[in-house]
Amino acid sequence: MQKIAIKSACREKRGKGPARRLRMAGQVPAVLYSKGTSTLLTLNPKEIDNLLKSASGENSLITLQAEKESEKEARLAILKQLQRDPITGKILHADLFEISIDKPLTLRIPVEIFGVSVGVKNGGILQHNLRELEIRCLPSLIPDHIRVDVSLLKIGEVIHVKDVAVLEGIEMIADSNLVVVSVVAPISEAKLEAMLATAPKETKAPEVIGAKEKEEEAPTAGGKEKGKEEPKAKGKEVAKK
Repeated sequence: MQKIAIKSACREKRGKGPARRLRMAGQVPAVLYSKGTSTLLTLNPKEIDNLLKSASGENSLITLQAEKESEKEARLAILKQLQRDPITGKILHADLFEISIDKPLTLRIPVEIFGVSVGVKNGGILQHNLRELEIRCLPSLIPDHIRVDVSLLKIGEVIHVKDVAVLEGIEMIADSNLVVVSVVAPISEAKLEAMLATAPKETKAPEVIGAKEKEEEAPTAGGKEKGKEEPKAKGKEVAKK
């Protein structure tokens, strides 16, 4: 797991107004959570972008370096949540969680599949069901990705969470019976034709709304044929509209 240093500065004022002024000055308001406490910080958006572009991405270990010598020494943290502007995509706010190097963490790691499966070579379709897996481990053991080899996967076969290999010291928290990746057979033309052949052949004729209304009308009190007076009534309604 990659460690990335980010400069941070403490801030005192909270609320929308101060946060807005920080953004206008090119900074990102942030909060560092730790053991029931929270610390208001200011971060550089460019450094956050560089972190996200790294191999570890959002799961990178962050070393918060104080800009002032009077502030406390560097603190270790991970990114908890980012808030972005829905239109511009700019980072509006960041939440960080302080961690200890000797205490395990629970987090979600992206799944990276590799290899060309036997099933795909034979015309099957690869389905990537789970994009992330939840694990628990020490910060020093956090992987960038969890790699899953699909090269031996045949049509009709699946890889469950319990089949995924991880390094010693990493505990898989995700349900062991969940399907991570599978290869399914495509529906052939012959099978599609067979399905259509076994489908009910009786089909209803297109329904003519006007005709149905006439059929459902009751005879008038004067014994007139059904539907004789209805067109006039409809014509009046249209005229009113």
